[in-house]
Amino acid sequence: MTPAFFLLIFLSMADVSLNAPAKAEDQTDGSMFNPEVIPGPEPDYKISIVHGDIAVLNDSLKNADPCTAKGCKWPKTGKYVYVPYIISSAYSQAKRKIILKGMESFHLSTCIHFIPWTSYDHSYISFESKDGCWSFVGHQGKRQYISLQKKACLDHGTVQHELLHALGFHHEQCRSDRDKYVWINTKNIEPGQEGNFDKVPTNNLGTPYDFYSVMHYGKYDFSMNGQPTIVARADPNFDWGRAKHMSSNDIARINKLYECK
Repeated sequence: MTPAFFLLIFLSMADVSLNAPAKAEDQTDGSMFNPEVIPGPEPDYKISIVHGDIAVLNDSLKNADPCTAKGCKWPKTGKYVYVPYIISSAYSQAKRKIILKGMESFHLSTCIHFIPWTSYDHSYISFESKDGCWSFVGHQGKRQYISLQKKACLDHGTVQHELLHALGFHHEQCRSDRDKYVWINTKNIEPGQEGNFDKVPTNNLGTPYDFYSVMHYGKYDFSMNGQPTIVARADPNFDWGRAKHMSSNDIARINKLYECK
């Protein structure tokens, strides 16, 4: 991956207007999607879920993440990274609007533009209400699912979280330098869930560890006894993990990884 050589000043998502003007082809209102054109058959692959919500093939974990240096970044056309999408008809209009708003939140502060799928698109995101909330990490080069179960996963922060996975990002507490900032209390983790706390050799893009990232687990996630599974080294009493939207660091990482200007 070619690193960016400067860092923009990024806005938090709380400051981002979703009504910014955009080119007609960048709109995410579904106007370009032709319901008469049906995508190809569902991908013929079996997946496993690791780290709580990451889909992997044959137990090979992709993560920015080393895979972004090997071709799992979404391709860039000019100044923008266009990511085609389809939203399953199983979602109500209200649920669909939550997904659309989550995608639109990337448009003003990054060069990522989610656009409706057309028959010319061979790789794209397909939002489906499958079992749980999960996504693949990075560009898969074909139809790839983001599962947003209708009853459990349809909120703004979760949509952004799964989209960040699809763009190539892993969980914050799994990043390669996490031991400088947190302790993992393995004695408090539910049996069988220990793998959700494994470190990954991530590319941290020169950005600081961020407890307020929408990609960070909560302090008590996967606890078997109500005690913390993750503790901040600097302040063991510090609580976090309730992010409702991307942090400024989340946005900065997108722009550095994809060299947005």
